[in-house]
Amino acid sequence: MSTSQLLRVVLWMTGALLSFSVMAVSVRALGGVLSVMEILSVRAGLGLVILLIVVAARPQMRHEVHIQRIGLHAVRNGTHFAAQFLWAHSLLLLPLATVFALEFTMPAWTTLLAVLFLGEKLTPSRLGAVVLGFIGVVVILRPGLGMFNPAALLVLLAALGYALNITATKMLTSNQSTFTIVFWMNIMQFPVAMLGSDPLFFMRLGLHDVLPVLGIGIAGTAAHFFLSNAFRSGDAIVVVPMDFLRIPLIAVVGWWLYGEPLDAFVFIGAGIIIAGVLWNLRAETQRGNPAIPPAGGPDI
Repeated sequence: MSTSQLLRVVLWMTGALLSFSVMAVSVRALGGVLSVMEILSVRAGLGLVILLIVVAARPQMRHEVHIQRIGLHAVRNGTHFAAQFLWAHSLLLLPLATVFALEFTMPAWTTLLAVLFLGEKLTPSRLGAVVLGFIGVVVILRPGLGMFNPAALLVLLAALGYALNITATKMLTSNQSTFTIVFWMNIMQFPVAMLGSDPLFFMRLGLHDVLPVLGIGIAGTAAHFFLSNAFRSGDAIVVVPMDFLRIPLIAVVGWWLYGEPLDAFVFIGAGIIIAGVLWNLRAETQRGNPAIPPAGGPDI
């Protein structure tokens, strides 16, 4: 990579890392005022507003939307919504660093699902990523040592849900545009979230809640915009290791804002999980199939 390419990757990834942290802190801030369903209503509602702005700026994009494969859209959005619900709950119950570390099991789940549903081969490196992911989870959770928190299962289930979502998305991208996928995501998820919300929940929001509301809406969209552009600017073998900086960054944020201890076992377990992801990424690159393993970023 040239220096200018590397600089672009660093800048895009800095934006992504900050955005993911803002999302987590925003959920924590709104958790004392709104239920999780209401937080998801805010996210989907702001997503619809963003879509309307995009269509107003580029009217031709409305012609991309169609109902082909609507059943697969429904499956994708159902698993995605459930994963968001579990992820948001886990942020209210667990240290931020633990949540972010366990999210990085998503590539292992995705590998298994790709073998089952997409017919991909289970190579030694892919199997190694799954095994190391499991070992890393055991190190983080330390079951049997009095340290296990059942709430951690929410994150693991959320990671599985995101992996299902990614598998469905990969199937949809064969003949669906990104705009179509995002459109159906918000259209389907907003009414579901509102069904579990107080219709007048926005009346409970005060001026001090404006920033976290904007944080969920803007950072939630910006994070994946930044991450996508980082992958366009450089190879996955450069971008993915930078994405792992999300764990120490959120650990410092949790320590600074909430007094959460810096748990060495979380970092050790995360390191084991990351080693598996990097091993598989390197092997895929050498085989000429540099599939970008989705990391821990939730699309909330």
